[in-house]
Amino acid sequence: MERPEDWRRERARVLAQARVVVIKVGSAVLTDAQGLNAAVLDSLAGQLARLAAPGTGLPDGRRLVLVSSGAVAAGRTALAARGRQVETTGLAARQAAAAVGQGRLMQAWDTAFHVHGMPTAQVLLTRDDLRSRQRFLNARNTFAELLQWRVLPIVNENDTVSVSELKFGDNDCLASLLVNLTGADLFVNLTSSPGVLAADPQREPDAPVMEHIDDVAALDLGQLCGGKTSVGTGGMYSKLLAARRAAQIGVPTLILPGRAPDVLSRAFAAGADSGATPIPGTWVRPAGHAIPRRKFWLAYQSEPAGGVTVDAGAAQALLRKGGSLLPGGVRQVEGAFQKGALVRVLHEGRSLGVGLSNYSAADLKKIMGLKRHEVAAILGDAHYPEVIHRDNLLLDAAV
Repeated sequence: MERPEDWRRERARVLAQARVVVIKVGSAVLTDAQGLNAAVLDSLAGQLARLAAPGTGLPDGRRLVLVSSGAVAAGRTALAARGRQVETTGLAARQAAAAVGQGRLMQAWDTAFHVHGMPTAQVLLTRDDLRSRQRFLNARNTFAELLQWRVLPIVNENDTVSVSELKFGDNDCLASLLVNLTGADLFVNLTSSPGVLAADPQREPDAPVMEHIDDVAALDLGQLCGGKTSVGTGGMYSKLLAARRAAQIGVPTLILPGRAPDVLSRAFAAGADSGATPIPGTWVRPAGHAIPRRKFWLAYQSEPAGGVTVDAGAAQALLRKGGSLLPGGVRQVEGAFQKGALVRVLHEGRSLGVGLSNYSAADLKKIMGLKRHEVAAILGDAHYPEVIHRDNLLLDAAV
């Protein structure tokens, strides 16, 4: 599809005009063998404070949200300093290390920002906080108030009370959900890499950095990305998955080398200079047509609880005709989900998207492959025409 705007002009415009920016910084940027790197935190705090300050381009300055990893790594290092070498591979161990390190992480950030007169607020979230619509709206109102007060929310996964394993790229995922919750104009992801490399660096060590990505959904992330970083839970795979989510709601992502000198200041200054100055990292363009934010919320509120495999006719109706999924198109049901659960929609082993099921797995197994009058004969009149209504379906979901 022809883009109305060159990517360099788009990048310059967004960097100059973005009023709400979500910035995520990973453990590999913030920590080293000795724990939290105070020099890195001080440098980033100074750059963020300058971005938030009122300026000629934006008289009121920018509103920033910082998503910070590092609690588990900080806790592990703090314990090691006291002679306790701990393994943090299991859930309980990671939760305990996060409990030790979260206070140290927040104290370090608060100290770094205090120098610049920038108040901070600690916000710890779990996926459950965004799953409930009422809690989602409460969180959105809280963020709006903090930003109105010019307070910097510093957000992390509430690891200590997580009920499931800390997943690959948790804070990348969390940051992409906050892009939606806060109504951000831009997502910046600070990483240990110089940007997105054009090939897996484990196979091609000299792969160049991609200046921009036109369509992140078209990338084969498994082929492009390598493994995890040594101290974090994510890698470039999770960062591009997060960028893909942001792109779906029309928000671009800038992936930057977090430890490069004054990297944030240089990037935004170059944006104000209409793109004349080279910018490090990789610019990930937003999708040409943004999805409704309600669909974004329902698709990423939780991990899919199961899956439904559909036949070729149903896949065609979903992908080409914008249809709903009917019982007759379902060929297989996986999982033990309940009515209203988020489920994957699959065809020939490929995920087509996710949606909210009108049926439990048990009921769906009874009616899959049947026509409407046959469904009524089994379930009675109190049934839905659709298994997943198109209004509750997001195709090409980044899950």
